[in-house]
Amino acid sequence: MSLSKTFSGMLLRTPKNLCFRRTFSVVNVMKNRETTHFGSNTVPKEEKQKLVGDVFSAIASKYDLMNDVMSLGVHRMWKSHFISKLDAGKRPNSTEPLHFIDVAGGSGDIAFGLLDHAEQKFNDTESTMHIVDINPDMLKEGEKRAMAQGKYYNDPRVTFLVQNGETLEDIPSNSKDVYTISFGIRNFTDIQAGLNTAYRVLKPGGIFFCLEFSKIHNPVINAAYQQWSKLLPIMGVLVANEHASYQYLVESIQRFPEQEEFKSMIETAGFKSVGYEDLTFGTCAIHWGIKV
Repeated sequence: MSLSKTFSGMLLRTPKNLCFRRTFSVVNVMKNRETTHFGSNTVPKEEKQKLVGDVFSAIASKYDLMNDVMSLGVHRMWKSHFISKLDAGKRPNSTEPLHFIDVAGGSGDIAFGLLDHAEQKFNDTESTMHIVDINPDMLKEGEKRAMAQGKYYNDPRVTFLVQNGETLEDIPSNSKDVYTISFGIRNFTDIQAGLNTAYRVLKPGGIFFCLEFSKIHNPVINAAYQQWSKLLPIMGVLVANEHASYQYLVESIQRFPEQEEFKSMIETAGFKSVGYEDLTFGTCAIHWGIKV
């Protein structure tokens, strides 16, 4: 055997070279895996669901407090306006109840608000509600809320369901009249898949209604808002002993598409009459579309 071949064989067996080859192999594996964002980080697509789940398991019992901190309490007014604008409920001249689905709605605040509105305005005590969340801890908080309110707990009209909002595999196609999602769609691994599924489960004539943090276009107000956002993880530590979860939530807001881009995604899913309304200078927005 030649000296050059012997030296080459020795080189391939050196620990340093093996380390290089192993690292190179890992890099190639990562290149071949689909990735997505988790806040400001890039992660393998299949890992995001668990990472988001960990965030919401950590803050489930502090969910209302979290929203109060992040919005200075204004989220309550946004949600009230969201419910009033949708104005859903079985009309007196209708023979069929409405079938609602509230996705990523484990806390129950939007779902119960919708049912309350339907009863108070339309005397609707027949319409049904699926409260869907991928996180069992969040659904438990919704059940606790229902028990505390003395309403909607063990109500045959209300179903709590652990389910991935991107697929909703246990929800039949063309089965729902109203699909709502509030401050949840930005946490999806594949937002477009979630929108496509929303279209699938709605009946023709059904409405998609979404409330989500958005983009402020006034540069002065946006600059102040960005400075405020930097304080939120620190406040998360002070009020809830949570830094990483609040940091993710701030970054997830920053990564969410701006209003016109998200509108285009809703249209891509197949919805018509798509539109949106900015709230509080665009801090968040209500988006809607109709399945025809």
